[in-house]
Amino acid sequence: MHAQLKLRPDSKLIVGVGSALVDILTHENDAFLEKTGALKGGMTLVEKDFIEAALARSSGERKIVPGGSACNTVVGVGRLGGRARFVGKCGNGDWGRFFREDLLRQNVEPALFVSGSPTGRVLSIITPDAQRSMFTYLGASSETQPAELTNGCFENAAVVHIEGYLLFNPELMMAALRAARAAGALISLDLASFTVIEESRDLLERIVNEYVDIVIANEDEARAFTGYSDERQSLAVLAQKADIAVVKLGERGSAIAHQGQMVHIEPLGSGQAEDTTGAGDLWASGFLFGLVNGQPLERCGRIGSACGYEVCQVVGAAIPEEGWQRIRKMVEESQNGD
Repeated sequence: MHAQLKLRPDSKLIVGVGSALVDILTHENDAFLEKTGALKGGMTLVEKDFIEAALARSSGERKIVPGGSACNTVVGVGRLGGRARFVGKCGNGDWGRFFREDLLRQNVEPALFVSGSPTGRVLSIITPDAQRSMFTYLGASSETQPAELTNGCFENAAVVHIEGYLLFNPELMMAALRAARAAGALISLDLASFTVIEESRDLLERIVNEYVDIVIANEDEARAFTGYSDERQSLAVLAQKADIAVVKLGERGSAIAHQGQMVHIEPLGSGQAEDTTGAGDLWASGFLFGLVNGQPLERCGRIGSACGYEVCQVVGAAIPEEGWQRIRKMVEESQNGD
């Protein structure tokens, strides 16, 4: 099953657009999570003070890394050796500088706007079942203006990958879609969270039908958007709306639909997940990297599966270098096997 999408012949650049956030990860039990009022596995928008108060009650070890869904995806593309750019807004303090410098270190071109507001942050509470529940303070990341996306952010992009969290800012979401379309790029949308879908259903329905070439969802998101619990049914509905539809099935792998055909991608490995933070984002890294490099969709899915597996073996969304070496070796061997 080969993709028949109209990819640019002159570019393999993948541009991510979304929230520039710093992830604060901590391990806690279910009782702690319940006291915060979180919906397990969901994402709740909060003020900065809420995160600080939750951290003051936390006893778990903390890990701080650059994050944000689309950012995680393009960082993965950069680590795979692909061309990657990230578009977003951060603060002008230490965390903003940390964010920019880390992008450069990860082979990602920063297209960052700067605000006087604090850099956005996410408190990810990881429970013993490896689920992560997120509290997000958007900060500077929410201040990107639609007009700022017209200054060449998407120039030469083969794919523009947009995180579904932008649905909370409809004007910005529409500006990103129009600018990506004007740049001649394919548009990939990650549905982000079932809570986002429930709050933005009408807009989401319209933009997927009108703009999106590649829609990527996990089981909960596919169910929330389509109303179907069975992944084959939900995948079929998504495939009626976008040229390529993906439903990620966790430890059961993933399923891809394109031009009336469906293919199941087996999961890679059988190790117990340490943390699922970034698993879907990194799956998208491998899939989109394979796509812009002309790989069959089955192979794109396998690269995605490898990235998703490796990130689940560590805390946070940063795969260590030895993990990337295994992935790059797998990609090279599969290409040489043609």
